[in-house]
Amino acid sequence: MAAQKINEGLEHLAKAEKYLKTGFLKWKPDYDSAASEYGKAAVAFKNAKQFEQAKDACLREAVAHENNRAYLFQAYEQAGMMLKEMQKLPEAVHLIEKASMMYLENGTPDTAAMALERAGKLIENVDPEKAVQLYQQTANVFENEERLRQAVELLGKASRLLVRGRRFDEAALSIQKEKNIYKEIENYPTCYKKTIAQVLVHLHRNDYVAAERCVRESYSIPGFSGSEDCAALEQLLEGYDQQDQDQVSEVCSSPLFKYMDNDYAKLGLSLVVPGGGIKKKAPATPQAKPDGVSTAAAEEEEDEYSGGLC
Repeated sequence: MAAQKINEGLEHLAKAEKYLKTGFLKWKPDYDSAASEYGKAAVAFKNAKQFEQAKDACLREAVAHENNRAYLFQAYEQAGMMLKEMQKLPEAVHLIEKASMMYLENGTPDTAAMALERAGKLIENVDPEKAVQLYQQTANVFENEERLRQAVELLGKASRLLVRGRRFDEAALSIQKEKNIYKEIENYPTCYKKTIAQVLVHLHRNDYVAAERCVRESYSIPGFSGSEDCAALEQLLEGYDQQDQDQVSEVCSSPLFKYMDNDYAKLGLSLVVPGGGIKKKAPATPQAKPDGVSTAAAEEEEDEYSGGLC
């Protein structure tokens, strides 16, 4: 089966080359027909799991499509996907990113954004920093198109990767941008959750002032001041300020914190107050007086009045 598909691919390559040749009666290459044959060759090689040959065929198709830009972009993207199958992820992302830029220049931002997001997913586990960049680029494309829900979803992915990589300064800015968009689209309950995420990030940065400011600024969000999120955050900040590790741990292990996105839940569970914290003191138990002392005191009192009142 594989050998048959390889032969099929080679036949399509030969036809493509034939379409590109010129002669006495054929002054101009037939690029469209050649591109079509290269595309068929790529599919045949892919089915035979000959991804290197499939990638080369896609790139040749892209060159043949120089005058037909819509197909040109697709060919680059397909070449990138072949590189993905070969586990050459950085090279794959480079080609997909190139295709997305072409989509943008051609006035198809939605397709560009989808290509960028695909590239981010491909590289996320290998190069999280590049994935963050790609997700942020995608969010910018969606935001420019006023598709704010899609934009904020991609920003959320970037924020979680930044937290996972302990890049807390950048994470704090990214979460603030998420929060601003959620506020703009009037999704207030999610704003509360983003405030919790912000506070946890700031406390891991050892910046209590910034954490407190986040809560204070959130009072302007409708419904926040009476929410369980607000009450929990006030309790958390109080415990942190008083270096009460018991109180901080109690808040961070509550369902409100535990059932957040995993990256933020971990921040809560690993939060330690400055100086290692203090434990709550057990109530003091009254100490019993020695028998001798109480007896002696009683005898003294008796002697004092033994001679009567006069």
